[in-house]
Amino acid sequence: MVVEEPRRLERLIVGAAALVAVFRRRAADASDSSRSCCGEEALMNKVHPYHNNNNKSPTMVLRSSFDAFAKPIDSVRERSVSGGFITLLASATAAILLISQLFIYLQVQTRHSMHLAHSVPSILFNNGGAAARKLVLNGQYHIPLKLHVTFPHLQCNSLDYAHDGNDSSSGKFEHYHSKPYTFTKRMPTIEEYKTAVGITRGSKNSELQKQRREGCTVSGTIHIPRVGGTLSVSVSPDAWRRATSVLAFGMDLTGGSGNTEQVDPFHGRLPNVTHYVHDVTFGAPFPPGTNPLQGAHHVMDNGSGVALANVAVKLVPTTYKRTFHSERETYQASVSRHIVEPATLAAQRSMLLPGLMITYDFTPLAVRHVEKRENVFVFLSSLVGIVGGVFVTVGLVSGCLVNSAQAVAKKMD
Repeated sequence: MVVEEPRRLERLIVGAAALVAVFRRRAADASDSSRSCCGEEALMNKVHPYHNNNNKSPTMVLRSSFDAFAKPIDSVRERSVSGGFITLLASATAAILLISQLFIYLQVQTRHSMHLAHSVPSILFNNGGAAARKLVLNGQYHIPLKLHVTFPHLQCNSLDYAHDGNDSSSGKFEHYHSKPYTFTKRMPTIEEYKTAVGITRGSKNSELQKQRREGCTVSGTIHIPRVGGTLSVSVSPDAWRRATSVLAFGMDLTGGSGNTEQVDPFHGRLPNVTHYVHDVTFGAPFPPGTNPLQGAHHVMDNGSGVALANVAVKLVPTTYKRTFHSERETYQASVSRHIVEPATLAAQRSMLLPGLMITYDFTPLAVRHVEKRENVFVFLSSLVGIVGGVFVTVGLVSGCLVNSAQAVAKKMD
């Protein structure tokens, strides 16, 4: 019994010492944790002075409670070479996609549609009073017809023009088409004459000055109703009768003075009606298209120079709409042309004279041509989606790669 009591006392002393050591360790751990917390809080207050809510006003605390984007601390963010490479790759990809999206936005999308043309009342001529003339000039009932043609081998006194049978030699043309909307005849300029005869270089201006006096240019603009019609520029009836009379009988049997130089403007030959069409335009031109009636050269190479250039025109009413522009009523032209030889004219007993005849008509179908770009809000949405999508996708991929590498490294360890 005496021996066991000292042993029990020794065990009690050892147990008490162990308990004291445990308590000391716990106290030391608690002290270290409080220091680290105080250090982190001090660091947060140093980096972000408003991180502690005690330093914030109630309004700022309320606003910061809605912050969905947590701000990381620069000292605890880790930067790596692989992360920089991935960021550069994402930025390059986003830039390429942005440029391609901008290119797509700048491209014009063209849409075509067909519908029945609107029928409008038609005033046949522009002498129906002040109200009718105002509507004519506004383009509601009439459209402008521009003509520019040069006959290099016909003088102006031997040339005549007519619209729907109303010729200028009888005065009917000027009755229905008064100035300033009418045609005029004049001597062609040197450039017009060179273009009409196909001269590009090598001729002196002095020679061309003499030669161009044998030619004539008809130009001007008239207003025509929006119905089919004919326009002709040909040898005048009087000059044609005198030329055929002198050629057949050697003298003028139409009542002339008998002076061959005065009554025969073609010097004992048939008139050469070769001509060059500089421009024929119906209404406002269609900007995206081309005018097939511009730059047409009708050469009468049958030996006599006598023929009729018959041009058939189908006009398609076209509504043209561009981005940030108002609508325009234009016309597209479908053209077919052929040369009618004098034998055909004689066989058909045609009353048409050699020259140029344009027959035009309007189609019952109209075309609507609309050019537009993508909606700007769709474009901005695409830009935001591209930037956000690229960086989110790259972040997910890089996160998966990093986590996979870390998991493999832990298993290998």
